[in-house]
Amino acid sequence: MDPTQRADALLARMTLEEKTLQLTSVMGPSLFGPGGADADRLAARLGGGIGQVSGLASFGARPPAAVARAVNQVQRFLVAETRLGIPAIFHNEALNGVMAPGFTVFPTAIGLAAAWDPDAVERMAALTGRQLRAIGMRQALSPVLDVARDARWGRVHETYGEDPYLVTALGVAFVRGLQREGVLATGKHFLGYAVTEGGQNMAATAVGARELYEVHARPFEAAIHLAGLGSVMNSYSEYDGVPIGANRAILTELLRERMGFTGTVVADYMTVEWLASRQEIAAGNAEAGVLALAAGLDVELPDPAGYGLTLAEAVRAGRIGEDVVDRSVRRVLRDKFALGLFDDPYVAEDPIVIERIATEGTELARDLAGRSVTLLKNENGILPLRPEIRRVAVVGPHADDVTAAFPTYTYPAMRWMLTRSAAAHAMPGTDAVAEGSAESLAAEMATAATQDRNTWLRGEYGARSLAEAVREALPDAEVTVVAATGLLAPGPDGAAGPAAAVEAARAAEVVILALGGRGGWLPDGTEGEGHDTADIELPAVQVELVKAIAATGTPAVGVVQTGRPFTVTSIVDDLAAVVWAFYGGQFGTRAVADVLTGAAEPAGRLPYSIPRHVGQVPIHHGQKTGSGYRRTDRDMHRGYLDRPATPLFAFGHGLSYTTFRYGELSLDRTDVPADAAVTVTVPVTNTGDRAGDEVVQLYFHDTATGLTRPAQELVGFRRVRLDPGATATVEFTIRMSQLGYVGPDGAFILEPGPVGVMAGAASDDIRSRGSFEITGDTIVLDGRRSYLSEAVTRVTRSITGCSAAESNP
Repeated sequence: MDPTQRADALLARMTLEEKTLQLTSVMGPSLFGPGGADADRLAARLGGGIGQVSGLASFGARPPAAVARAVNQVQRFLVAETRLGIPAIFHNEALNGVMAPGFTVFPTAIGLAAAWDPDAVERMAALTGRQLRAIGMRQALSPVLDVARDARWGRVHETYGEDPYLVTALGVAFVRGLQREGVLATGKHFLGYAVTEGGQNMAATAVGARELYEVHARPFEAAIHLAGLGSVMNSYSEYDGVPIGANRAILTELLRERMGFTGTVVADYMTVEWLASRQEIAAGNAEAGVLALAAGLDVELPDPAGYGLTLAEAVRAGRIGEDVVDRSVRRVLRDKFALGLFDDPYVAEDPIVIERIATEGTELARDLAGRSVTLLKNENGILPLRPEIRRVAVVGPHADDVTAAFPTYTYPAMRWMLTRSAAAHAMPGTDAVAEGSAESLAAEMATAATQDRNTWLRGEYGARSLAEAVREALPDAEVTVVAATGLLAPGPDGAAGPAAAVEAARAAEVVILALGGRGGWLPDGTEGEGHDTADIELPAVQVELVKAIAATGTPAVGVVQTGRPFTVTSIVDDLAAVVWAFYGGQFGTRAVADVLTGAAEPAGRLPYSIPRHVGQVPIHHGQKTGSGYRRTDRDMHRGYLDRPATPLFAFGHGLSYTTFRYGELSLDRTDVPADAAVTVTVPVTNTGDRAGDEVVQLYFHDTATGLTRPAQELVGFRRVRLDPGATATVEFTIRMSQLGYVGPDGAFILEPGPVGVMAGAASDDIRSRGSFEITGDTIVLDGRRSYLSEAVTRVTRSITGCSAAESNP
């Protein structure tokens, strides 16, 4: 029998209470006492079975091998001590690697996006899947598929940026990599979570139905059809007055009936109870559970509130039908059969093997961190720093700080959050952790509370501050370090800090200003979950520091560690170079130092637009023709009175230490039937004297009768590495169904007409243009939408006057 048939057979044997308990979860640390798994707790909380176990690895503070043993203890109880012996699915966060002690930490998602490399992301996700499976975690609450266009929102760094094509390409890659290792991926947050009123977390989604589907649903739909996405998590927000957690139009009509999703919908932590307590659409948890289940939310996380036995009582009272319960339980059981949990719910407990798997991927982590470093400005070629340089000052709040590279949803950030009980209670779903009696958690929290964060990160992850990384990269240089100021306010030395920095700058040949933000759950950061800001300017104390250093006349290089866009308009002219360093994980600062010193090429490209001022937000390259900064000379209004309407740095921007020349693009046809494809060929030559990476970006501009369309749409990209003098020919094949849109009557259509073609190095750096015509009649594409183009690279290398060709599909 297939998994669905096996699920149906088991479902027929279940009592109502056993069914409803499969639709909820329990916080893993609450099952354990000082001696390990507590028999009384297991019986009390799991005696009737359970669908999932939450947070055992993330919140339990156990090393990997101990997590594997704990998972096996729980599974043995469920298999041997419950009536039907149904194992649980253990889930964990995995946005930038496994969020648990002892695992490799990769760059955060926005850093992965800056690398513009789906193949590398797929490799990372596959490794993460193997690591999760090694400790018994069979579902990852990742990836984040939100399209983020509002820099005020604190969770931009968890996303793949502003463009639906880029988010789709990386999201599909992540899901493929993870799920091929036998771990369910969970696309989140469905839907429109990143485009809310005022850019505030959990606020109402503020886009129309057309944009909601065309832009924000696209990465989810692509992951469903191209990668078999197994699970979806709801958004905390509301749409058209209805919270997503109780919104049938979103969770069932759109997700399942229109987009074809057949997997399981899980609740973002505390969604169900917040329907009553936060959004006030239900009288209590019981009514909230009925609303959520009826809407299509299958599994409640992280603890029972409106599901479980409360839901069983609602069924018996006639407030919801048992057939609705059966629908969701069938999905849960099918997943468990498909994952092989009924055949073998246990994991090997060999600590040597588990530790080896947990620490794999360091080379890939460093490579991804390096590819994410983005050079925005390089005046007079100040970078890379000259090898003969001997006096360097590293100045600023991140000069000797290691913590900034580890943002929200890395284990270090979670560890620091757990050391503050007030902060722990403020994070969704962690009440059980705060009051749990797990010995390992208590010991970890006690240690962390008295331990210097930087010292711990250096020892645990081999991480380095930027100053330490620069010292390693420039062993013959004297590197002076001055923090000068705190992240958001003057440091403990008050005015003496900037004065010392100025003195160091005057004595140096070059100053590296270590600027930026910090992501996390604690109040000392600039972004993170629930950390939104109305002002996105670099903190004032840092701006003042830059001005003071600039006044010395010593050339200054700004390194901005951040996730979301900061506006740096007030300081960009004071800096000879600007390096955008996304939160890079345990190798982030080494990657920056490699770029500063020329040991590596700057290879990143912006996955979002950087505004000049918060008043431009939301700003993105996909703005409509005649709207935003996509206006023409025929428009009466062409921007702001007080500043240009364009971004300070555009989507896709990123400089190199070499130069690239684009040849004229060519098309294999100029008349393209609506059910066919066009191939665009773009030649690129490295005209400099260093090898380097170029990200060739292809944009289209289509029009529609009665509807405005984006002035440009990213339809493909390709990273190519070229030696000096080498030429790459990149061939993009784009199906016309990739250009579909929601027509005036709500159908997903494509109509004939002209299409502009643009190839270049960034959304505002178009090097070659062309056009073609879509021919034939208007067609309806519902169910036949394409999501990603295909690209093939052919490289010709000059070898002693001859040439050699190689193909890279």
